[in-house]
Amino acid sequence: MAKTTDGETGREVLVLLGGAGDLALRMLLPSLYFLEVDRLLPHDLRIIGVARGEGDGDSYRKLVRDALGKRASVEDAAWNRLAARLDYMSGDMTTEAGAAHLAERIGEHGALVVYFALSPSLYGPVCAALKSAGLTDERARLVLEKPIGRDLQSSCATNAAVGAVVSEAQIFRIDHYLGKETVQNLTALRFANVLFEPLWDNKTIDHVQITIAETEKVGDRWPYYDEYGALRDMLQNHLLQLLCLVAMEPPSGFDPDAVRDEKVKVLRSLRPFTKANVTHDTVRGQYVAGVVEGQPTPGYLDEVGKASKTETFVAMKVEIDNWRWAGVPFFLRTGKNLPDRRTQIVIQFNKVPHNIFGGPAQNEALANRLVIDLQPDEDISLTIMNKRPGLSEEGMRLQSLPLSLSFGNGSTRRRIAYEKLLLDVFRGDRTLFVRRDEVEQAWKFVDGVAAAWESAGIEPAPYAAGTWGPRSATALIEPLGRSWNE
Repeated sequence: MAKTTDGETGREVLVLLGGAGDLALRMLLPSLYFLEVDRLLPHDLRIIGVARGEGDGDSYRKLVRDALGKRASVEDAAWNRLAARLDYMSGDMTTEAGAAHLAERIGEHGALVVYFALSPSLYGPVCAALKSAGLTDERARLVLEKPIGRDLQSSCATNAAVGAVVSEAQIFRIDHYLGKETVQNLTALRFANVLFEPLWDNKTIDHVQITIAETEKVGDRWPYYDEYGALRDMLQNHLLQLLCLVAMEPPSGFDPDAVRDEKVKVLRSLRPFTKANVTHDTVRGQYVAGVVEGQPTPGYLDEVGKASKTETFVAMKVEIDNWRWAGVPFFLRTGKNLPDRRTQIVIQFNKVPHNIFGGPAQNEALANRLVIDLQPDEDISLTIMNKRPGLSEEGMRLQSLPLSLSFGNGSTRRRIAYEKLLLDVFRGDRTLFVRRDEVEQAWKFVDGVAAAWESAGIEPAPYAAGTWGPRSATALIEPLGRSWNE
């Protein structure tokens, strides 16, 4: 049992604010179920789902059980253990009365985790209400979903409101991409092997590509999306976090502050966009009607039903102004209604300085390429050159072969990224979570892009749904014979 500050025993409690919402039912509760299957949850953990809708423990357990059934085959024993932990409370957590009711329901407790599966606009009022109810003492950990703010100013205001009730050490800002197995493998690949780190710089790497492509249209999310767009919804967090993990210097240790210190240094080294360079170094797009996965898809304006200059596609060439990466472009892109669902990092190495092979092999020698796939499949592969088997009158022939570095197989269940992150919250490990200065430095960069677009009068260029964005996205990467990995 967990100990309270008074020396009394109390159960550890997880409160899911927005506990009947899409994120909770689709990701968080299935993650908790799988942790229960593996018996990794704290043995005395209570889970209280909180939402504004009417209901009780029995109706909530049925709701959760139905949601789990849509995702996996549910084991009765594991479900019974999880169900025994589950409870539900109806209430408005932006009010002192609602928070006081929650405190009463929690009662005597040990460690308290409050997960904000809510709109970030509610973070401040909820934190103030929790403090009034005595739920923000040193035993509390607050888990915040992105996006934290819409720009630097609103992000600072939200962070200040949360920071007014708990210390930074009690705040866990989630970017679920950091919980993916392959993202963690990237860290191991770089810093647990002598092979790669000496080659991880501008002497041997030509460029880096990071792609987050979605086949889904905006759909019912348009009221939120129309306010944020691809730049603020995806690039500010997911893309920049992946860039930091690729580009950061080796940390002094694998602890929260050492890792996050190095990520902040990368963000501070990003060359800002201005009116002078934003035109040829960025692409802004918005999808129009097309065909995705064989199905006709309406345009973005047809979905929102009004005029809008919100971008659904962003691509850019980013420069990192430090010794390691000077001269190496990082090409980032993300968008909706693209041909494939894919999250991928490509490390493109330079060609060999001198090709010793004559004949056809002269043109068969390709530069090495490290491809890190995060979704829909998780894989790390290194393309290397090899002799083509067999004999030839033309002499030695070459071929490129992928060397897989992944250890997974079809019999291994692919974990939900939230499983790892929830487990880290229970353990108090903040290494894979985003620190306040990281969030604000990322917003500073993104605000600069948005301001440069406005200054240069750049509006979204149309692209047909089911294509890889505006044609200018290809022109962005074409110099020196580069191309997107498609």
